[in-house]
Amino acid sequence: MKTAVEKLNPTLAKIEVEVPFSEFKTYLDRTYKSLAQQIQVPGFRKGKTPKQLIEQRAGFDFIVENALNEGLNEFYSQALAENDLTPLAQPELDIISKPEEGNREADVKLSIEVTVRPEIELPDYSGIKVEVAAAEVTDEDKQTALDNLRSRFGTLKTVDRPAANEDFVTIDLTASIDGEEVDGANDLSYQVGAGTMLEGLDEALTGLSAGEDATFETKLAGGEHSGEAATVKVKVTAVKERELPEADDDFAQLASEFDTIDELKEDLAKQAADAKVAEQGAEARDKVLDALVEMVEIPVPEKVIEEQISQHFDNPQADADHDTEEHRAEVRENTERAFKNEMILDAIAEKEEIGVEQAELIDYIITMSSQYGMDPNQFAQMLDGSGQAGMLVGEVRRSKALASALEKAEVKDSEGKAVDLSKYLNPAGEEESAE
Repeated sequence: MKTAVEKLNPTLAKIEVEVPFSEFKTYLDRTYKSLAQQIQVPGFRKGKTPKQLIEQRAGFDFIVENALNEGLNEFYSQALAENDLTPLAQPELDIISKPEEGNREADVKLSIEVTVRPEIELPDYSGIKVEVAAAEVTDEDKQTALDNLRSRFGTLKTVDRPAANEDFVTIDLTASIDGEEVDGANDLSYQVGAGTMLEGLDEALTGLSAGEDATFETKLAGGEHSGEAATVKVKVTAVKERELPEADDDFAQLASEFDTIDELKEDLAKQAADAKVAEQGAEARDKVLDALVEMVEIPVPEKVIEEQISQHFDNPQADADHDTEEHRAEVRENTERAFKNEMILDAIAEKEEIGVEQAELIDYIITMSSQYGMDPNQFAQMLDGSGQAGMLVGEVRRSKALASALEKAEVKDSEGKAVDLSKYLNPAGEEESAE
């Protein structure tokens, strides 16, 4: 088999493939053998039907077509491998010539146009300068951390006043469409301001006391009328506020492994400081990636972008109201940016010969499964069953490539102080260095 490649543009290649008849004959013989098992002719045992009779029954063109279908994937894969091309979308195939009546031993000639990964020339990306917010832990941060912990051990107390933000309410809901009640529920518990139920509910609840009600217009979020406009009546039957326990030694012993409130506060301050470093790391990571994209010219294949935009808006669960020119422009911009991010991080991973260990993949699966509320094993099986296991490896590899670029960057905070992100890049670093 011979191949020749012509780059039509940085992301589109045209591959000319020529398969000599002597090679293609292997696929023809397999097709004859397969059809011989299927075609029964009196006087011949199963699988022993002569080629001439098979052709009379099936037709020579049909046989060639089946042989081509069997061989095309192999021809295509071999052409990609020989020319070191990575496809990004389904190819477009044109059959130039093939065996046919009158020229039964013609060579197979194919023309394949395929969107391919662009070649990227990486600049020196060491020493990228980025600035992040200062990581000062304020007294307010410390108090917020303590109050958040206290709230986990708080109790709800019924109050005789209008509902306010963060109060807990017990409510009855009824939804009507064109005056007809279509759904309802009683004795629901909800925290005002959570924004987890119906759009407009928080505004309707604010200011209502027990026994009062309000109506508002919204779109239903579940059931057979999901997505439809409806009038919802909400009635408050109880208003409660959370009472926090006293921040004392007894609370420290209840809520932690510490004996005193001072020890607990010290630990919460350390956790707040670690969280600030993580915020700095995330900000630095995003800014380093922005800088990388600015440094490199990355051609974006229109076909790949159009396919992803179509998948976004052709999703049956997509909101038709959001299919606007402005939203499409936003999705296009995000898709193009994601493509550039992937290309440059893949190039860094290849240059630095970054691999993915099984333990890293397991850690990533555990993290992702927890975000979806799934068992890690079930999540892994779902990915494997949908053919996305390879995609997961790519995500971990790109994450490591970005971490490598961040490690080489020069990071300072808004006050000009150098920022040490070693703990963010390697949370286990302290333990490793202590051994």
